[in-house]
Amino acid sequence: MASEKSSESQDERAALIATDAEQDVHQQCGPVAKQSDSKLRLYHWTQSFNSQKVRLAIAEKGLQCEEYNVSLPLSEHNEPWFMRLNPAGEVPVLIHDDNVICDPTQIIDYLEQNFNDEGTPKLIPEEGTTYYHRVQHYRELLDSLQMDAYTHGCILHPEITVDSHIPAYAAACIRTQIGNTQSELKKLAEQNPELKDAYIAKQRRLKSKLFDHDNMKYLKKLLDELESVMDQVETELQRRVEETPEEGSHPWLCGEFFSMADVSLAVTLHRLKFLGLSRRYWGNGNRVNLETYYGRVVERPAFRRVLGHVNNILISAVLPVAFRVARKNMPVIVGTTLLIGILGGATYFTFLYMKKRLTAFS
Repeated sequence: MASEKSSESQDERAALIATDAEQDVHQQCGPVAKQSDSKLRLYHWTQSFNSQKVRLAIAEKGLQCEEYNVSLPLSEHNEPWFMRLNPAGEVPVLIHDDNVICDPTQIIDYLEQNFNDEGTPKLIPEEGTTYYHRVQHYRELLDSLQMDAYTHGCILHPEITVDSHIPAYAAACIRTQIGNTQSELKKLAEQNPELKDAYIAKQRRLKSKLFDHDNMKYLKKLLDELESVMDQVETELQRRVEETPEEGSHPWLCGEFFSMADVSLAVTLHRLKFLGLSRRYWGNGNRVNLETYYGRVVERPAFRRVLGHVNNILISAVLPVAFRVARKNMPVIVGTTLLIGILGGATYFTFLYMKKRLTAFS
């Protein structure tokens, strides 16, 4: 029964993807056919930093949203149907009514502006207030961090990490995958002339990104700059402690409320933990407020639903890919298994026949 439900879910997803693929091939991030049910639909990838940030914001606001994993390891973000949704070929992408929003910051702003009734938590205070400027400052500061560079840099240069949760084989895999993706994008550009410019632009960005992220001097510079950002955050958290000295008070980054600045900070710290950089930035008496903050934020129900424990982050990515590969190759797997079974059975019966003949002759 469970397998049947899984199959139905995959079929529904395939149907939705087919519907998207039939939309205007010249569509940019903008209007799409209006959905009568007015549901939120998010295309994301479990391991994408920007996807995690948007998903955590949705969870903290308590919004109902249909989520579809666009697997980066399987290059689903490069497929024509997705490039028509977002010509940049990047996740996340949010669809709601006549709107397609492709930028994570714009997605979150859109959610704040359009889902702000009395029962929905606000992540951004009223504009013009002291809290608003404080939240926007730290949100912009944290969102300016080069998270792609940290991620790829730590994968390509594991020697700079401590207690990383990245598997040892990842460095070779990512180099191979990027090389394969460049060839794949060139081929897709030839096969889809209406998307040729988008594919060529993405190919150039990918090549430039690999060059920068493999540069140890550049990476060290970014990590040193991150020290300054973490110092600012530590100082701000200390201000919150001094403002609410009473026991049992647990303020967040910008005040008593959990804000969009906290969403950005929580996902940033989670990624640093996964990459094996947490010991550099907090713990062992270093930035004690940051260490306490991270210990609290990982216990929030929304955080646990979206990100879980750092050790589960690979499982949440690998298993869906494994199932999708198996499903995609199911006819081949079944055919091969059937052929092996037939050959094995034929061999067994031949052996019995020959044994019987030899016994008769003896």
